[in-house]
Amino acid sequence: MLIKNYTHIVLGFMFCLLSAKAYCATKDSIHHKDTGSRWSFHFQLTAIDQYHGKFKAPYSGKNSLQDTTEQDMSVTSTVFLGLRLWKYGAIYCNPEISGGKGFSGTTGIAGFPNGEIYRVGNPVTQAYIARGYFQQSFGLKGSHDTLITDDQNQVQQYFPSKRITFTAGKFSLADFYDNNPYSHDARSQFMNWVLMDNGAWDYAANTRGYTYGAVIQLIEPTWYVQLSDALQPYQANGPVMDPNFTKTFGVSLEGGFTFKAAGKTGGLSLLLFMNQTRAPYYEDAIAAYNAGNLNALSIDNDSAYNGDKKYGLGISFNYPITKYIGFFARAGWNDGKTGDWAFTEVDETITPGLSVDGEWWKRKGDNFGIAYIANGLSKEHRDFENAGGSQFIIGDGSLENYKPEQIIETYYQFKLFEHLLFAPDFQYVINPAYNSDRGPVAIYSVRVHVEF
Repeated sequence: MLIKNYTHIVLGFMFCLLSAKAYCATKDSIHHKDTGSRWSFHFQLTAIDQYHGKFKAPYSGKNSLQDTTEQDMSVTSTVFLGLRLWKYGAIYCNPEISGGKGFSGTTGIAGFPNGEIYRVGNPVTQAYIARGYFQQSFGLKGSHDTLITDDQNQVQQYFPSKRITFTAGKFSLADFYDNNPYSHDARSQFMNWVLMDNGAWDYAANTRGYTYGAVIQLIEPTWYVQLSDALQPYQANGPVMDPNFTKTFGVSLEGGFTFKAAGKTGGLSLLLFMNQTRAPYYEDAIAAYNAGNLNALSIDNDSAYNGDKKYGLGISFNYPITKYIGFFARAGWNDGKTGDWAFTEVDETITPGLSVDGEWWKRKGDNFGIAYIANGLSKEHRDFENAGGSQFIIGDGSLENYKPEQIIETYYQFKLFEHLLFAPDFQYVINPAYNSDRGPVAIYSVRVHVEF
């Protein structure tokens, strides 16, 4: 029990220690007359329509991408509410409505092409609270107050330039981690899941991508460190979170910094994570199936509080090559021995790309992007798939001819009006679900995004 609770003890200890340090240092912070806002209100609506035609598929399985024509649409609408409670403290709430579905019930491609849709079984439009959390910051010694402008989930107010920030409640871990400025938002940048977040990071989340947890951030002007602990879903990619936080949890640690090279400022970050879920080891699932348990190759059917862990890392890099062209790259890896539980089925990934500002050709507000994705599976994961195993994203019933899943995505986003964006998008998927017997698949998309 002591070992199981170790991460939670460390998290609590760090918060108490850093908070005490911050409290003692606040007198050194330079304060300004408070001209911040009391409230913050923002809105977004995103609709994505996608199409793919027929492609080569000699066989299909439980979670295969349909080899005939599909056209599916997703819609999300979010209200971002914020209330400043007191100095450096605020609460945020995001009522959200979503509807629609992804190709084949959001299965068949590990790097799924629509970051606005998750594996929700019922495509009927539903309303829910996406986020609801409390956030408090503490100034550190030598800090000075800097005005933070009003934004989604950010009330305009003066914040210490050196601070500790504590967040607790319901949110998405992707709100805090792996925040690459060129490739992190499927509503205005690349649409693919693995370009939105690091595909090898099986981050704790429910079906829609949210969790309950706590995040502690130490933020300096040129670097940061953050640590979080969050609930895992009770079932793989399920809607209900498991309250047994000593038995299942997701711990993430990230550090990053900015650097200057050739007169330009870039960024680099390293993410480490460890998950404990109800998922079994792939080798144990195969052994149980061979011993006569016919349900063992379905991860949900073979799950238990068995202490199995998954760990891994991710690297994110960004750098402006010129005033208008930004280069980015992600690389990720996890041990690949334990079943996936929340995000997608990727054990290794690398994703270089370019983002080009339309101001280069006198189209301020426009943006062009192109990126390449290479996803891979561990040997244990490949053996599981080849034995007929299935989880929640891929599963063709066989994987005799494994090859890395490769995807090219390109888009052009037009700023039609001040608050209205329109983007055609093309993705070409080679070896969908790592299966060279199926595909390739050409996917055509259009996105309409409204925000204010």
